[in-house]
Amino acid sequence: MKSSTQVLSTLNDVLSTELTSINRYFLHARMYKNWGFDNLNQMSYKKSIKDMKQSDELIERILMLEGLPNLQKLKSLQIGEHTEEMLACDLKFQQGAIEQLKQAIATCEQEQDYVSRNILNDILDGEESHLDWLETQQHQIGAMGTENYLQAQL
Repeated sequence: MKSSTQVLSTLNDVLSTELTSINRYFLHARMYKNWGFDNLNQMSYKKSIKDMKQSDELIERILMLEGLPNLQKLKSLQIGEHTEEMLACDLKFQQGAIEQLKQAIATCEQEQDYVSRNILNDILDGEESHLDWLETQQHQIGAMGTENYLQAQL
């Protein structure tokens, strides 16, 4: 089933973001684990695995549409050096990913590719949920202070 070049390009752009996300959250998970912050480690690790599964789904869709998935194009990871900076980088990354997904969904809708649109909608649900979690973490840091927040993550 051949698809438009615009849909294939859009899906590859989202794939690039998901592949970048796998790496960033996996590295964050290992940093948190090294520092003893088990709760943050688990959340980041789960996010990395979820992004891997979403990438797999995008790869399969691109191949089905007779396109070539681009696994070589990654964005900057933007890794923080401490927990607050890492969470702030993640928040900014998530906001960008959500905006990209909304535009990609609109493109698929315009091109009448409803299956790709539905795949992207499912990904968007997960990204918005993770954004909410990140906003909660920042609120907790503001309310408790960094030291108390980090102690709660042990």
